[in-house]
Amino acid sequence: MKKGLRRGLKGLGGLMLATGLLLLAGTAYEAYQSTQDMKSYTAPGKMYEVSGRNMHLYTTGRGNATVVLASGWGTPNPYVDFSPLYNKLKSQVKIAVYDRFGYGYSDYTDRPRDIDTITEEIHQLLRVSGQRPPYIMVGHSLGSLETVRFAQMYPDEVAGMVMIDGGSPEYYSTVAMEQSDWYFDSARLLVKTGIVRTLLHSDRITESLVVNPDLVTESMRKAATISTLKHAYNDNVIGEMRNSKTNAAHILEHKKEFSFPLTILTAGSEKQSEGSRAWQTDQADFASWSSQGTQVTVAHAKHDIHNSQPDIVASEILELVKRSGEL
Repeated sequence: MKKGLRRGLKGLGGLMLATGLLLLAGTAYEAYQSTQDMKSYTAPGKMYEVSGRNMHLYTTGRGNATVVLASGWGTPNPYVDFSPLYNKLKSQVKIAVYDRFGYGYSDYTDRPRDIDTITEEIHQLLRVSGQRPPYIMVGHSLGSLETVRFAQMYPDEVAGMVMIDGGSPEYYSTVAMEQSDWYFDSARLLVKTGIVRTLLHSDRITESLVVNPDLVTESMRKAATISTLKHAYNDNVIGEMRNSKTNAAHILEHKKEFSFPLTILTAGSEKQSEGSRAWQTDQADFASWSSQGTQVTVAHAKHDIHNSQPDIVASEILELVKRSGEL
């Protein structure tokens, strides 16, 4: 064997050995830190038994109306994610933020992630926790599906709905939210080896993956970071995504015009593309799901409007509460 080739193979072997040792060290580091995380990972709300597992519900606020907040797909910690919004609402209405199974402080479940199962779990949680309908249901992003289905399954328990840049069932029935297994496997590997934890020391990366650190307290940032590492692309979260198209089609099979107020809040898109134009068209059409439907476009807002423009979202929710007669 030539000396150059021998040196090259030796160098490659050394590099592989060093990489393996680093990954082993990172895995040990992550395992230790995860154990430490759980010592301070205390649920801010209460845990309730739902279908044999524990489900988390955070409540706050006062008043006659109860606003139920449904997070978007993959939101690590809904309690933290919605905090800029409910802090502006809680002086006038009651707030209920739930964690679906596989999110926040809730357990995992082996039950299928079809829309009727998810919605029935939410209804059971609200009932056993003593919440009093009718509710103002607020859904962000893919959370729109369970919000709409809740109104279909329990029509007497809904007084109004607000969508925070949430897609309609028509939209999700035609758009496949799909990622290959290698993507999720790679993401979980990055978590397991401590790489994601290290990256989350950066405010910029935390903002893109978890929550804007400027909008929440340090303790909330820590909780959301722990949630991200703990729940990274678990089977419940992936199941929701892979069932989204079927779930949307199921909702469409039961479509019936709602009589309560419905407000569609849409993030204004400054850069128009084919995808954004389709989204804007869908948002305008989504309002037709109710005889009292309206669409409000929020300028200079990101997809998570409740974070980038919480004052506007809070104002629109309170206005809808008044329209519904609950305030």
